[in-house]
Amino acid sequence: HQSLILGKQVGFAIPRRDVVIEIFQRLKYVFPLNKVIAVYGGHHQILEGEIIVLTTHQLFRYENYFDLLIVDETDAFPFAGDEVLMNLLKRSLKGEYVMMSATVEKNYLNNFQKEGGCLISLDQRYHGHPLPVPQIKEKIGLLKYFFLLRKLKEYVQKQQPVFIFTPTIFLCEELFNFLNKWVKGGNYVHSKRENRSQIISDFRLNKYSFLVTTSVLERGVTIKNLQVVVFESDHPIYNKATLVQIAGRVGRKIDAPSGDVLFIANKTTKFMKEAVNEINTKNKSL
Repeated sequence: HQSLILGKQVGFAIPRRDVVIEIFQRLKYVFPLNKVIAVYGGHHQILEGEIIVLTTHQLFRYENYFDLLIVDETDAFPFAGDEVLMNLLKRSLKGEYVMMSATVEKNYLNNFQKEGGCLISLDQRYHGHPLPVPQIKEKIGLLKYFFLLRKLKEYVQKQQPVFIFTPTIFLCEELFNFLNKWVKGGNYVHSKRENRSQIISDFRLNKYSFLVTTSVLERGVTIKNLQVVVFESDHPIYNKATLVQIAGRVGRKIDAPSGDVLFIANKTTKFMKEAVNEINTKNKSL
């Protein structure tokens, strides 16, 4: 806000297109008097605004341009570890930049500080409530499916929206087909679903009661009163950072600051334990 008052050029860069669209909508609401634009693949007809929200790939369009550039989800694919994108970031600057993420590796933080960066840790959400702590539910075979079905019916009955995360596209579709036989009003999204942006928009409008999804929705999406289930959370794709990010979808609104995060698995992995421990540690600092 201070940068805008001073007439400075502000950018907000994020690796993923879906999150760019989400942040663009939020910033338009928060700064109604400023020109906020979104720039991403296939959507770059307008390139100038007071706040430019863009994917990190689109930074190539802006050389020596931003007085303040905020880069969110710095540990996310495809930005993390990509020297080309990091060089594009530095090339786009004429002022300061801020790097943000909820799940940053220690070696990245160490290198950042060695280069003279200032590290600020924010363990508390703006509404002051604790982060929702995941509950681990060990279920074997078909018991996983029927436990999930029972919980889903409970959430739908209470009119609580639900994300159900799965580790693969195949399981995403298979699980949706199973649940859809018993609970209507849902849908599914993954990286190969062409109309996923529309499905997510419809979900926000309460046209669907639940979404079965892959990790495409692990970051950046904010839904009021959301409940989250990670199905087969013992799959190798789910490391600590991914599980923490997924858990972070819950309790983001001031009028709905809590909710369920369920890890359903055959067994408890070290990453599941580490995710729970990290969230508990952050809550202790409140």
